Amino acid sequence: MDSRNKKVNRVVLIGTGAVGCSYAYSMINQGVAEELVLIDVNEAKSEGEAMDLNHGIPFAPSPINVWSGTYQDCETADLIVITAGLAQKPGETRLQLVEKNTKIFKEIIKNIMASGFDGIFLVATNPVDILTYVTWKESGLPKERVIGSGTVLDSARLRTALGQHFNMDTRNVHAYIIGEHGDTELPVWSRASVGVERLEELPAEKLNRESLENIFVNVRDAAYHIIERKGATYYGIGMSLVRITKAILNNENCILTVSSYLDGQYGHQDVFIGVPAVINRGGIREVIEIDLNEKEKQQFDHSVIVLKETMKPVI
Repeated sequence: MDSRNKKVNRVVLIGTGAVGCSYAYSMINQGVAEELVLIDVNEAKSEGEAMDLNHGIPFAPSPINVWSGTYQDCETADLIVITAGLAQKPGETRLQLVEKNTKIFKEIIKNIMASGFDGIFLVATNPVDILTYVTWKESGLPKERVIGSGTVLDSARLRTALGQHFNMDTRNVHAYIIGEHGDTELPVWSRASVGVERLEELPAEKLNRESLENIFVNVRDAAYHIIERKGATYYGIGMSLVRITKAILNNENCILTVSSYLDGQYGHQDVFIGVPAVINRGGIREVIEIDLNEKEKQQFDHSVIVLKETMKPVI
């Protein structure tokens, strides 16, 4: 086969701030795609980042072509990852960013769609659930091809904390956080397991309910603690975005708690929110509707209400 005719995976990154560059760096180190295009309103910044990243490619696991591009490069992209927007300030909630970043996003999506783009969107900018909805509305793409990072990072933080608590490899901890990526998110304790044991079935000497609640609070508020100490969070979300990217480009059919459009699932519709979903080359194959206990249902309903109320002024 003529290598010139071989289809390569092109990923376009919009926004070369700390989150975007953490994503790009992880992409190169994990050898996920053949092409990575960087776009930023500050063209000199994206050019400098592309130059710097290219200097590390001799040490990457596989070849990748990285360059600073324009919106026209979006035309043949398989995936566009958006990390552009204003960052969360110390003491500021994710939802307080909504109005400022919605304006920015509407302009970005307009420029992308003008290129003829017909791939998949992956949104990371906060408030991610609302901005994923904005991306869907402004792009006109099918809901399956618009994905938010959702609570993938929150779930990873929960697995990390539980692994440390039980002295267990975090890869053998299975636990989800669902809902808004923010203050109204909730842990699904009824579905959590450590190894082959369900959390709720562990004997009393192994399971301390107060400790679990403290673990969740620290997970929920992790971003605030990190921002207070170093000004921003970016490594964790960068690697979370790469995990979602791999699931898409490798057609994995894996389950991740991404921000997905609900169309009757969990008793809600017309909202993007973090729930377990099967991810493959087409985007979101299906939203998995898990059975929640009564408390979890109430918490999830509250999370949806808060998101919808916050969206009203900007949608």
